[in-house]
Amino acid sequence: MKIARQSLMATLFLMFICGVVYPLAVTGMAHLVFSGQAEGSLVKNANNTVVGSSLIAQGFQSPRYFHPRPSAALTPDGSGPLPYDGAFSSPSNIGPDTKQEIKNVTDAANAYRQENHLPPGTPVPVDAVTASGSGLDPDISLENAFLQVPRVAEARKLNPETVRNLVMRIKDDPQFGFLGTARVNVLKLNMALDTLALKQN
Repeated sequence: MKIARQSLMATLFLMFICGVVYPLAVTGMAHLVFSGQAEGSLVKNANNTVVGSSLIAQGFQSPRYFHPRPSAALTPDGSGPLPYDGAFSSPSNIGPDTKQEIKNVTDAANAYRQENHLPPGTPVPVDAVTASGSGLDPDISLENAFLQVPRVAEARKLNPETVRNLVMRIKDDPQFGFLGTARVNVLKLNMALDTLALKQN
């Protein structure tokens, strides 16, 4: 009985330390040091209303906005797509050399060229036609953004150079200056577009 009691007390003590004290300490430290990230990297508009997270893509469809990379998020049972739903992050798990993926990428490339008024055969950035590992990547490459500039500028009746300069202002450089490539957060870029439109009106 003495050993059983000691074992029970040790179990309860470790449960309290590992299940209560440690999570609270880590959460509290995160809120003190990285408050924005700890809250989900939420993005707010000029009215201080939350419009999304800088970590999760949104399905912008209008020609007035930059479009994110495709989403591979699936329904809970995997029966169908649920694009850009943060609760169902999922990769496609389709091999890059399978007939299905080749067809998917070819169809996506043709659709991308059509919506952005590009000549047939124009090289298309890989992030414009494939989903990320999470299926919710919020960023696109600079090349992807620049190919969308003429469409967005035309839809908003803006000078393409103005829109291109906005992309350059919003872009994020490679992490630490050398990890990865320059990229653009689509939500932040589209919010900047709306702000620009308000200033011009």
